[in-house]
Amino acid sequence: MPEALWFEGATSTIEPGVGSLWEPRSRASNKALTDALLGESQTPRNPRTSRFNGSGVYANGADAPLWQQPVNGHAKDLGDTPLWESRPAPVPPTRIVAVDLVSISDVDRVICPDGVPLWGAPVNGNGNGNGHANGIGVGNGHANGHDHPPLWESVIQTRAMDLASHLESVMIPTTDEAEGPSAQPPSPPQSGPPPSSPPPSGLSLASVGRLALRTYLGARHAAVDPRVTGLLRAAPSVASFIARSRARSAEAAIDDTVVPVRATPGLALQAYLDEVLVAVLRHPELLPKESDCASAAADIERLRALFARQGWLDRPTAYHRDPPPPDDIETWNEHRAGLGFEHAAFSSGWEPSPLEPGWARWMGHEANQTVHAWVSRVPGRHHRSWLVCAHGLGMGNNPAMDLRAFRAPQLARWGINVVVPVLPLHGPRASGRGRGEDLMTIDMVDSMHGVAQAAWDVRRIIRWLREEQGAAQVGVIGYSLGGLVASIVSSLEEDLACVIAGIPVVDLPHLVRRHSPPDIARLADTSGVLGPGADDVHRVVSPLAMDCKVPFDRRFIFAGLADRMSTFGHARRLWLHWDRPAFETYAGGHVGFFWSPAVKRFVDEALRRSYTNSAAA
Repeated sequence: MPEALWFEGATSTIEPGVGSLWEPRSRASNKALTDALLGESQTPRNPRTSRFNGSGVYANGADAPLWQQPVNGHAKDLGDTPLWESRPAPVPPTRIVAVDLVSISDVDRVICPDGVPLWGAPVNGNGNGNGHANGIGVGNGHANGHDHPPLWESVIQTRAMDLASHLESVMIPTTDEAEGPSAQPPSPPQSGPPPSSPPPSGLSLASVGRLALRTYLGARHAAVDPRVTGLLRAAPSVASFIARSRARSAEAAIDDTVVPVRATPGLALQAYLDEVLVAVLRHPELLPKESDCASAAADIERLRALFARQGWLDRPTAYHRDPPPPDDIETWNEHRAGLGFEHAAFSSGWEPSPLEPGWARWMGHEANQTVHAWVSRVPGRHHRSWLVCAHGLGMGNNPAMDLRAFRAPQLARWGINVVVPVLPLHGPRASGRGRGEDLMTIDMVDSMHGVAQAAWDVRRIIRWLREEQGAAQVGVIGYSLGGLVASIVSSLEEDLACVIAGIPVVDLPHLVRRHSPPDIARLADTSGVLGPGADDVHRVVSPLAMDCKVPFDRRFIFAGLADRMSTFGHARRLWLHWDRPAFETYAGGHVGFFWSPAVKRFVDEALRRSYTNSAAA
């Protein structure tokens, strides 16, 4: 243990190997100096029960004290003679370490209960100076000859014995101290350095204060953490959802567009799990600031003006150019988690118009300019049926998981090849975070660019399959965000075998508004970043603003009645826009379809109806 630099409470120490910062002018005068300060008849008291022990303070077991304590007011008969002087040291001490009462790195002084500082911060530890008593025994540790502030500075211009009363209010006395001298007799005088005092068992008020401050700051941080507030709002939100569902279901008898919902405890539980998942995904680092909203709103307004001049607000499909097949595609075999597949990669070739706001920002995502895709082929003879699968937000990192999510092994037994392109800013295409968070930000221009590029990439893959892989039939399916991409592709591509939109998103501005924490929603309203301008700009990536080119009997939609992420309302709006095609619902949340037998049967039937035997053979 380092030796004490201070007394009673060991508030600071000298690190082992550093040695004393200074020494007395004369080792032989130690006793005389002590007698001069305390009187010959006064003997040192036990440091555990006294604020001053009356002797020198020692470091690292040295024989010489660091200094004599000026504890009795005026330094009698000493005048301006220094109480100590610096010891020449080849290597000055590097730092003073705080142990108990205060942290030198945290505070610049110690404040006593009466509001008077006890001492200033030891801001420099070179120790190359003399400490004069200044006539009252509480001197300064100036570093003479150096441009440094003093080691400390006494700011209490009272007798030094008054410091003891201050220390009584800084430290909580231990049980032994509270019982007084009668409970523990004073120790007899000792010659030589006093023994090191054990760490005080009393609780430091400063420690209690720091603990209380940390607790307060932690509670305050938790109160504004969107994840915590989201968790607290989850149950009330589910209760409101159940109440609204019952009210809407009562209208099903007179309105055939209303899908009745049977509110059960299981349905409420799945809705609650969705709300919890949404809350957990609200990471504080992803929340925008006021300046972010203002700049994003300005981009939206400039982009809306550009789209209006180009006529794209009235003709959203005209924004999308027809892509060529990739001419630099590379493929290699991989094997993950017991599943073999091909990894394909090629240049995307998509970029916004240089006139569009956010062009430089989007093109700065260099990894996003390369498309990656997982390809699962039917083993054996050549098969000409393909299903292009657009994954949801947060996927694209695990090829085996992505392929199994679309049941590639089962489809292989049916003679259908599967390809899963990684969407922009996901997986290996991400610039930092690999789960697509950069695609779903307050910068609604970026989200529009991401969806437009996703549709372009899927269409390039379809051309590659048809022109180079000999595909006779190509269908598209998508989950969540992928459902949005698949729906857009079905409005741009001719001769698709089918389109299956699972738990689809169809209105990104609405989705961002719904999932924004209250304070972010207020910022968005003030700046206008999620106002009508965002709705107009996103018309070019909304299937609700386009006509589906897939024949009516090969359009399919499924959705969860308790979906609190993309919400059932999005799927219903797409169902109505597509003239009410085949629509399957399940009593579950956003990802509950993975375990829904009804959804499995629905998708199987959709593929059987869409792919002819001759094409699958």
